[in-house]
Amino acid sequence: MMSRWLPPIASEHGARIDNSLVWVHWLMAVLFVGWIGFFLYCLWRFRRSRSPVASHAGTRSHASSWLEGAVAVAEGVLLIGLAIPLWADRVAEFPAEKDSVVVRLVAEQFAWNVHYPGADGVFGRTAIDKIDLQSNPLGIDRADPAAKDDVTTVNQLRLPVGKPVIVRLFARDVIHSFNVPEMRIKQDAVPGIEIPVWWVPTVTTAQMRERLGKPEFVYEIACAQLCGIGHARMRGFVTVDEPAAYQAWMDEQVAASLASEGDDIWQ
Repeated sequence: MMSRWLPPIASEHGARIDNSLVWVHWLMAVLFVGWIGFFLYCLWRFRRSRSPVASHAGTRSHASSWLEGAVAVAEGVLLIGLAIPLWADRVAEFPAEKDSVVVRLVAEQFAWNVHYPGADGVFGRTAIDKIDLQSNPLGIDRADPAAKDDVTTVNQLRLPVGKPVIVRLFARDVIHSFNVPEMRIKQDAVPGIEIPVWWVPTVTTAQMRERLGKPEFVYEIACAQLCGIGHARMRGFVTVDEPAAYQAWMDEQVAASLASEGDDIWQ
């Protein structure tokens, strides 16, 4: 059960998220109509012409208890049958890193800094004294052998389609929130804490452009947590490629990183 009013789905787990949202909204709709109906009934049942004098005994009925019980059961079904299994799948069952694209994503006012481990699959060392806001915002220490082939981008997250992605979220200053609506991903980034999230992209950027008839479409990373005066400008972009195109891009970035190894800005 999916709603056409939500953004198009571009991740493997997206349909389950939408199903949960739709069922919750159906329950809220029933409660809303029920409470409005009850309110109108009370206005009619206890109108002044029918009850000119207040009754200390009031109306005696167990109908409300049965209705409250039914609502509690419905909420229990949603929680135990939908929400908890979905949460457990996203939190307790991470894919193996060797079979995934693993990325560090560091949020700051007001940008998304992306760090790939390069061909060796190992993240290089970072240090505060290496940080340069223009040339090395993540403070990567290129003297570390594991860091020589690391790749960094700003506000540009590139991923292959059909392969699990594990994003390790960090925040440098205040709380931010990583949100990619089409991927059905939203997670706060909290200073001092590494918070991993994962998903499997299922629709490339090119396919989504064709599907929507929008040649300029891009997946957008939005900060969903008010993080300062420049919050509205904190936008990043996700590009989902076919595996071959992604690997070609990554090889090019690794080669450029190795070529700049001796540059003074990294020393």
